[in-house]
Amino acid sequence: MNDADLFERARRVTPGGVHSPVRAFGQVGGSPVFVRSASGAELEATDGRRYLDFCMAFGPLILGHRPKTVSEALHAALDRGWSFGTAETVSLELSELITGQLPHVEQIRFVNSGTEAVMTALRIARAATGRDEILKFDGCYHGHADGLLIRGGSGLAGQSQPDSTGVPKAIGALTRVAPLDDEAMLRDVFGAHGEKLAAVIIEPLPANYGLLPQRKEFLKLVSSLARAAGCLVVLDEVITGFRLGFGGMAQKYKLDADLVTWGKIIGGGLPVGAVAGRRDLMEMLAPTGDAYQAGTLSANPLAMTGGHATLNSLENGDVYAELERLGQYLEAGVTEIGNLQIIREGSLFWLLTGHSDSMPIRRPDRIPSGHAKTYPALFHGLLEQCIYLPPSPVEACFLSAAHTKAHIDQLLEGLRRTIP
Repeated sequence: MNDADLFERARRVTPGGVHSPVRAFGQVGGSPVFVRSASGAELEATDGRRYLDFCMAFGPLILGHRPKTVSEALHAALDRGWSFGTAETVSLELSELITGQLPHVEQIRFVNSGTEAVMTALRIARAATGRDEILKFDGCYHGHADGLLIRGGSGLAGQSQPDSTGVPKAIGALTRVAPLDDEAMLRDVFGAHGEKLAAVIIEPLPANYGLLPQRKEFLKLVSSLARAAGCLVVLDEVITGFRLGFGGMAQKYKLDADLVTWGKIIGGGLPVGAVAGRRDLMEMLAPTGDAYQAGTLSANPLAMTGGHATLNSLENGDVYAELERLGQYLEAGVTEIGNLQIIREGSLFWLLTGHSDSMPIRRPDRIPSGHAKTYPALFHGLLEQCIYLPPSPVEACFLSAAHTKAHIDQLLEGLRRTIP
């Protein structure tokens, strides 16, 4: 049975045929590729074709698909049991590993997704400040919680209506939105609403509406204005945490944050999320505090094992150094190809078609106007050559430790054949 037939079957029993919107190929057209297995840097489709993968499950697989160390750890954990519903040691060991390496993190609470992590962080912020409003930034995506589905990115970016239906107006009204990379507007927002804000939340490297690197000075200004207003700073590092270095963007830029949210890599590719930060804030969560959060599968032993094995492999920094070398090699190759741009930060990269001026792309309104129209041809041109990119013009690509220079050469050759 081919992909189109499988997709038709899926649409009969699942909304849109998928369990996360971007997987439906709605922004590139055609039927999604149905995958039956993966290994290293490759996906194997149900028809037996193998695809060189630069989507990497949208970020968590920094070591590649089924790396031996993580696979062996998971098989051993599976033999011990896959859900306990009680205290266990693997989450303790992972918590100690993280807090022992990151001095700005004193405590951590594991949840099941990045969305849950952000929900929990904002609940802590409201409990700590006694305020209700939140400030987010246009183009930053923080999961599908009601108050955050406002001018986000990723799957919402391709829709004419940016706000989700089903979100009560009263909840949406508690969220303020500011543009990225606009210091004057940021000061105005804090001037008008600062005393009502419980928290300001930002992706320090927005990576769900393309890849929009922010100036360190702008990120520092966000923190300083928040401090002056008496609200908390929440860094959403669900994508960037443990990818650009063990301490993510918070450590790279020495950012002053009260809370940080993680996901993806912290579970090694299994469902996971986490919120972490200062002890006094974290202990506002039940059972030590009155801000309630709970989850039957929180700190699931398989996810904790996958995360622990992955972070152990990253701790000495060698993987990051090799990924940076690969990233530089890729960037140099792409710059030699006409009608194509690359924006890269470490092992994260974004390929843009269409024309743009020399102005850095730090916000959604600076993305080349033709990119969304021309990306589908690029995507399908590479797909025909068995190279798999994210099926959306505003999703970032990922390198992993399983990729090699030969894989980069394969991508570059595919781009040269595809770009007119």
